Amino acid sequence: MATRAPAPVATLAADSRPPMKVSYSALATMQLPDGKPVETYKLPEPAPGVVPKGAKVAMDSAFQPVADFAQINAVFNEGIQFMGYPYLAELTQRPEYRRPSEIFAKQMTRKWIELQATGDDGKADKSKADKIKAIDAEMKRLGVQAKFREAILQDGQFGRSHIYIDTGVDFNDEAELKTDLAEKKSKVGLNSIKALKVIEPIWVYPYIYNSTNPLDQWFYKPQAWFVMNRTIHSSRLLTFVSREVPDILKPAYQFGGLSLSQMMKPYVDNWLRTRQSVSDIIHAFTVWVLKTNMGSILNGGGAEEFYRRLQIFNRGRDNHGVMGIDKETEDFENVSAPLGSLDKLQAQAQEQMASVTGTPLVYLTGITPSGLNASSDGEIRVFEDWCSAQQEGYTPHVSRIINLIQLSLYGEIDPSIGFRWMPLHTQSENDLSNARKQDADTDAVLIGAGVISQEEARARVASQEDSPYNGLDLSEPLPEVPEPESGPEAKAEKISGQQQPEEETEKV
Repeated sequence: MATRAPAPVATLAADSRPPMKVSYSALATMQLPDGKPVETYKLPEPAPGVVPKGAKVAMDSAFQPVADFAQINAVFNEGIQFMGYPYLAELTQRPEYRRPSEIFAKQMTRKWIELQATGDDGKADKSKADKIKAIDAEMKRLGVQAKFREAILQDGQFGRSHIYIDTGVDFNDEAELKTDLAEKKSKVGLNSIKALKVIEPIWVYPYIYNSTNPLDQWFYKPQAWFVMNRTIHSSRLLTFVSREVPDILKPAYQFGGLSLSQMMKPYVDNWLRTRQSVSDIIHAFTVWVLKTNMGSILNGGGAEEFYRRLQIFNRGRDNHGVMGIDKETEDFENVSAPLGSLDKLQAQAQEQMASVTGTPLVYLTGITPSGLNASSDGEIRVFEDWCSAQQEGYTPHVSRIINLIQLSLYGEIDPSIGFRWMPLHTQSENDLSNARKQDADTDAVLIGAGVISQEEARARVASQEDSPYNGLDLSEPLPEVPEPESGPEAKAEKISGQQQPEEETEKV
């Protein structure tokens, strides 16, 4: 039996071209809607008129490879990039972005500060009460509390804000504005603090900073700023940056920080999409289905009659409407989407916005917890503690304002005059009453045991701020303790004796 030789296998010629490689930048370009790559980490363009003509801010050439690598990751990770002040300003029109910044600004300045003076022994010095009242009146004239609230609000919205200290220098006197506003009598004369002005970051651009020596005090810290074509020394601006970014990103953020709006954007986008999806489902949660021979309708040219037939049903669609169908070739049914869990899905998307900023849900939305014994007191207390910790970041600014006010009023700085942040947590009247009752019982036990005297207990009551006896005149003599015969105990015994029968009284 003859066998057939196998057919020769065709061999492909070796391809001399290099293998195909897909770069990450190509993938990043494909993800962009317009097909153009985004230069994420670069010097932002200042607003017109902020930087003088011909002035430039240099960046290290070694920064570009890092920027290229970071740009690829930024595109893939929910747009981690500086959005720019114009876009951040647009986001302030949405309550989802605006309300968290307003909550933080009002909460951190709600109780404000209390000026105080301490002597050499560390105790309160009442001899400087007049000076403290004058400083407090000057702070109210300048509106320091309101200015700080506005600056903290802009810090949350844009990631940076400034308060300009107006010492009466002409804005055209750039030679003086470039100099350091030192806390000295020679720089701050009497009645020289005219006003405090809050400036949005879009009008302020960094000018001089060190990028070569990490040991230098001006390393990635602007020594001067451009403010509408004027060079202003950094000491004349109180710069608010609560959420700083790493040094390598500071030039791209115009030496600002991370704004709450940028932090919330992915979560707000999810919330807006979820809110609209839930609304769409509720709007069209039920669909009527007519099962018929669509092929004959479309091919036979009966589509117009079919659509007119559906329009008649839609116009009279209600619980009293009737849909007539062909018994042999058609079927009619209703398909409804389940709505049972939509409220939970929508609530979870809303709670995510509160979680990223640490804001209690009752503050952000006004929604209180539901259920037996449900309360937001714990969340509010944690939020107040966190705000109290954040207030320490503004302590240097408040101290500088107090020192400059002292120079403006008295020509010198009293180092014993300082301040403290007032506690944000407020006790109810019932809690205060119970606390005073416990303190009084403790004083009674300690006085009876001979640990403290009545004068010491009286001094404590007179110095307690939340006590109704605050400011009690300690020079007055102690009131006499009533005797049992004339006191409540004697009256009680008299009343109890009158209630006893005569026979028992005689026996007694």
